[in-house]
Amino acid sequence: MSTNDASLLSQAKVVFVLFTTRTICKGAAALTLALSLILSGCGKENNSSAQLPTPAAEGGTSNGNTNVAPEDNDATTPNNSSSSGNTSPATNEPAEQSGSAAENPAQRALAISTVTALRLADAKTGWATGDGQIARTDDGGAHWEVQRMGDGPVVQLFALSSSKVWATLGSADGKSAKLIQSTDGGKTWTEAGTVPNQAYLHFTDDRTAFSGNYMTTDGGANWQALNVPDQVAGDVYFHDLNNGWAVQSGKGKYSLMHSADGGKTWKAQLTKTGVEAETLGTVIRSTGKDDAWIEIIGGSGMSQTSYALFHTSDGGKNWLPAIVKHGAGSGPAPGFTMEDDKYPSGTGNGPGALYVVDPKTAFAGGRCSACDKPNSISVTTDGGKTWTASKEEFAGFGTQYIAAADAKHVWLVTTDAEAPSVMYTSADGGKTWSKAFTFDKPKAD
Repeated sequence: MSTNDASLLSQAKVVFVLFTTRTICKGAAALTLALSLILSGCGKENNSSAQLPTPAAEGGTSNGNTNVAPEDNDATTPNNSSSSGNTSPATNEPAEQSGSAAENPAQRALAISTVTALRLADAKTGWATGDGQIARTDDGGAHWEVQRMGDGPVVQLFALSSSKVWATLGSADGKSAKLIQSTDGGKTWTEAGTVPNQAYLHFTDDRTAFSGNYMTTDGGANWQALNVPDQVAGDVYFHDLNNGWAVQSGKGKYSLMHSADGGKTWKAQLTKTGVEAETLGTVIRSTGKDDAWIEIIGGSGMSQTSYALFHTSDGGKNWLPAIVKHGAGSGPAPGFTMEDDKYPSGTGNGPGALYVVDPKTAFAGGRCSACDKPNSISVTTDGGKTWTASKEEFAGFGTQYIAAADAKHVWLVTTDAEAPSVMYTSADGGKTWSKAFTFDKPKAD
């Protein structure tokens, strides 16, 4: 019994004794009054006591491996590696905060089931998104803190450091994307503008960013279109204000194109023939003005997809066929014949995610939709001449995501429509992997 309850009870006893010297009827009334005082006092104490905030539920499952990604003192530089018009300026709306969840931690429980984007700032720090949430980890994925909650899907993430991070939110038309930014590591977010497309987004500094053939120099408030070649397959990629890369296709051939003047002029550097242009898809990444990795995706059939990955480290003077994947059901890799079998063929039966760390190091995911464990990954440390495949394969029939802090520390997330997304980490460049975190199970429709 609390102090207030005891005091009220003592007072009630005094009242009771005084009233019992009176008539029986009056005594009964006194007893009723005393009991009312006791009950009233207890009720007042319970209603006035402040409830302690409920700790934020973490959601998902940490796999208890706190040594997944040991601290690497070399991994302290910003992560500038690359993974796989006429617009209105941003409105002067109030800063977009995390909403009421900031006042009630219980409402910020991690509820990501299907991951939609992944990005690292260093060996321990990174972000994952899904189900409208943006969450951050500072211990290699063992624990996550929800930093933003929203209704729309988060399409992309990009980070220059552990404090400067951007995200794009998908739009109903599937073309443009809202750009939000944080300068305090994700604690607060503000709207930066609208990206005219949903191509691969990357920032080169606080103000300059590229998304396909669009560029901003004011942090995303305004975007301008850059000139691109005719008959472009997929999205172009600008590494900086001068150097851009594209794939031009048509009439049974494709050409790897380069611009050194911000898109004003383009030059074909490698041309391959014998290609059905309508089947082409492209992925382009770069980590330096002379560095480019260009993936040409071809036909599909019998759960197979053919593709070719090219790499140059001298501005396009020379190109290395880094991966050439043929398939019995999908045919030869674009621009090659089935007899071209002297090149690395990658893992899986088709391309997965591609993440380029530097001109020497890249991680290439593989997919095998007909396999029990569809996800695989390989790494090159010599610019694509040779690849080492991980001995492990991973479950998940959805999209895979790869992000790396450096050549050693890399994260892999696999997804599935019916099973939780799972994050794996490696601290030795992909030789060995540990399961770091299992997200929530997707909700039934």
